[in-house]
Amino acid sequence: MEKVYKEIEFGFGNIDSAVKELKNHEDLVFGIFNGEILYSDVDDLDSAYKKITGHTKAEFDEAARQRSEDYERQERRHKKAIPELTKEWIAKGEEILDEKYVELWRKCVPVRLSDLYKGMELPMCLDIVKELNNGCELQKAKEIIESQGHSGMSWSLVCSMVKSFCDRGEEFVKYVQ
Repeated sequence: MEKVYKEIEFGFGNIDSAVKELKNHEDLVFGIFNGEILYSDVDDLDSAYKKITGHTKAEFDEAARQRSEDYERQERRHKKAIPELTKEWIAKGEEILDEKYVELWRKCVPVRLSDLYKGMELPMCLDIVKELNNGCELQKAKEIIESQGHSGMSWSLVCSMVKSFCDRGEEFVKYVQ
């Protein structure tokens, strides 16, 4: 006799909650999670994880633990490097920025290095400001920012910084928006 399954929809959650939902039904049911079909009478936690992630639950958890440790290690390394990076980025800014912006740059650098992007926006800003200060066409500066691979937030941050550290910054921001 052929098995007849009733389809269920999983609510918001993870693989664990989807398998739990499957097991809460007395009838034969299936559901689709991240494009994979899970069956109430076939799939347990490990088989569901294997279908969806390619790893058992234990392997998946171990990889997540390892990623977390790696992230924490990178965070500690970055925090330890902030004083030296601060000196480096202040010096680079002093080479490129007009004198009237240097004091604000000195205040900005350690904040940016401690923030979400860990200073990634510092060289991006300076690359644009350098070209603008050298009289480049706005189109060239636009090409630079477009080549930098920004998210919406980092794009906005770099634009704000260029506006704050360059006489042509406001003109640039109006042009790229």
